Amino acid sequence: MTTTTQPGLGQITGNVLFYSQPEPLTPELHGKLGVKRMDGPFKFAKVGHAIPLTVGEFPLAAVTGPIIFVGDEKLPIAVMGLNAGENMFLKDTGTFEAGVYIPAYIRRYPFVFANDSTNNQMVLCVDRAAEFIVEGGDMPFFENGQPSQYTKNCIEFCNNFEIERQRTLSFVQILKDLDLFEQKTANFTPTNPDGTAGEQQKIADYFGVSEEKLNQLPAEKIMELRDNGALGQIYAHLLSLVGWDRLIALALTRQQQQPEAANA
Repeated sequence: MTTTTQPGLGQITGNVLFYSQPEPLTPELHGKLGVKRMDGPFKFAKVGHAIPLTVGEFPLAAVTGPIIFVGDEKLPIAVMGLNAGENMFLKDTGTFEAGVYIPAYIRRYPFVFANDSTNNQMVLCVDRAAEFIVEGGDMPFFENGQPSQYTKNCIEFCNNFEIERQRTLSFVQILKDLDLFEQKTANFTPTNPDGTAGEQQKIADYFGVSEEKLNQLPAEKIMELRDNGALGQIYAHLLSLVGWDRLIALALTRQQQQPEAANA
């Protein structure tokens, strides 16, 4: 992959979650800037209730919450909240709850690759609006006009993320080719004050792998999925769906705590 931190770029395209002011990283624009260390660096992710996920992250992300597929492209998403704009696992202090998997999509911030359509290359950008980007930061972007070791490490991380993103697209294509997707619904049945079951409420519509279709695959296809690593990722996705119950329980607990806090 070709990357650049030089000026003279063409038009940068692409809208990306969390990034409100992405700029191609250059010594001219960002030579005096860097990242300051913060105890709670993830405040920007508070609005991220649905985070893009790469297939290699499935086993780790599955212990936190549901992994679902969305849109016509069936892209995998880590569900981290029931309401739009609310990450339930992120504290107001900008740190995640203990034991929560933090997706690579979040960890790469404030860096991101953007498409330079004019020069047909990927350009490393940085979100200038990030609160921890300051002049004279603890980790400078450049040293003597050249990318610092910190920036080089971030470039490598973004490169690896892009490789994993391509692997994810291939994984999704395998599922499409085998017609394994089906529409699914996450529901919640509340309990009435008298202990009876209340009216069922729909939480989300999404795409997931059909266990029925998976079980009907010929043995040779199952072996093929096993050998290329896709089968393990499929099961990680299926197991992750019990995470809807975790999110619901967490939401109910917080709902019960709000009146108590108001009366305190």
